[in-house]
Amino acid sequence: MKDTAIYGLSSIVGRFLNYLLVPLYTHYMPKASGDYGVSTNVYAYTALILVLLTFGMETTLFRFANDDRLTPEIGSKHSDTVFSTVMAVVGTLTVVFLLLVFGFIGPISNTLGYAAHPEYLQMMAAVVAMDALQAIPFSYLRYQKRAIRFASLKLLFIALNIGLNVFYFVVLGKTSVYYVFFINLLCTGFISLLFIPDLLKVHWHFDGQMLKRMLSYSWPILILGIAGILNQVADKILFPLVYPDQAQANVELGIYGSCVKIAMIMAMITQAFRYAYEPIVFAKSKDADKTEYYASAMKYFLIFTLLAFLCVVGWMPLLQYIIGEEYREGLGVVPIVMAAEIMMGVYFNLSFWYKLIDKTIYGAWFSLAGCLVLFAVNIIFIPKYGYWACAWGGVAGYGTAMVLSYMVGQKKNPIPYPMRSIAYYVALTVMLTLTMNYVPATYHFGSVVTLIFNSLCICCFVSYILQSDLPLSSLPIIGKYFRKK
Repeated sequence: MKDTAIYGLSSIVGRFLNYLLVPLYTHYMPKASGDYGVSTNVYAYTALILVLLTFGMETTLFRFANDDRLTPEIGSKHSDTVFSTVMAVVGTLTVVFLLLVFGFIGPISNTLGYAAHPEYLQMMAAVVAMDALQAIPFSYLRYQKRAIRFASLKLLFIALNIGLNVFYFVVLGKTSVYYVFFINLLCTGFISLLFIPDLLKVHWHFDGQMLKRMLSYSWPILILGIAGILNQVADKILFPLVYPDQAQANVELGIYGSCVKIAMIMAMITQAFRYAYEPIVFAKSKDADKTEYYASAMKYFLIFTLLAFLCVVGWMPLLQYIIGEEYREGLGVVPIVMAAEIMMGVYFNLSFWYKLIDKTIYGAWFSLAGCLVLFAVNIIFIPKYGYWACAWGGVAGYGTAMVLSYMVGQKKNPIPYPMRSIAYYVALTVMLTLTMNYVPATYHFGSVVTLIFNSLCICCFVSYILQSDLPLSSLPIIGKYFRKK
């Protein structure tokens, strides 16, 4: 339980601190320059490449390290052998990737529209290569339950990144996106060096037979990962390619990218949940009460993500100051993007049925279906509706994958999800969201009155939680004051 709290807290705190860069960039990089749009576009490419380079090996590491029956002859060094074999795969892919990028930087930069700045792509290629190599040791720390080490490295990166950005943009007065990429390169390289002591403690042993089994397990996860990350970043990759006004494309993408950062509060919650929950799921798979546990986890995940959704929508008059004034015209997409993130979190919960029975191919098909829907929505509607199509494309894509996974999962490996209770929470969230948008606008409330009114609506949701699923008497520490004698 302590480890779960540390993983969750480090992820939430790290993402929160990273939010400090959003007002920094959107205040110091003018909207008209399109530099924030360039940053959004390049980071979308790196997110996709990172999935390709890690090749589904993070989940594969957990699966094989937690089941020594897959390689009983290895004994006590089983987990190190799993780690070594996984690192060999990721390391090989990373070396090939770097050789291709630096060997063909001219054609690549021309194709992606960065002929004038190939150095952007070179720096980010080096960053994503180091991120891929770091991903496996970070996963191994989670497997070893070394939560403090995991959290300290993650937070150190954030602290260095923020410190250097403040120095370059505020103290030195820089305004170019070049420094965003350069600082990321410095910080990622430094964290990579700190992993050397951990790597020296590993009993390195490559197992060719294990590799064959790993690849048969991981390639569907790779397809799943590609489709999943495309659901997150395809809009930011496609936008400059299909938007009719190429000169304005990066400006519009900058507006969308900055507003999406507010919606990423939801992504922060789902990532924290994933870090903490994924190792528990595999460890829990042998218990008799596992299906009830998974059903409860889904319900409480939805309860607290819906609460976070209402908080962001209700406190938007305050949260809008996270981004610069020039970029606030796109704030209307925030609730839509958050809804898509909640669907992604539900889909993540639903994904364990096929991971636990080693049928990851199902996840690949579900995610591909969602990805195709997202691509269609973006390509068809971006030319007419701009970044609004990007937001709704995410809802359509994640919604498709979520529904397919639920329908097939209930036939192949049914879990008794409390659908009626979940439906009540969703309906209440929709009703309160409409109320918070309609009433203040109709009666022309000021910002302070709007915040008070919306906070009361959020309190209604909290009171329903306390009445239905989390009574005060069950809470730690304070619960004893609400129990009947």
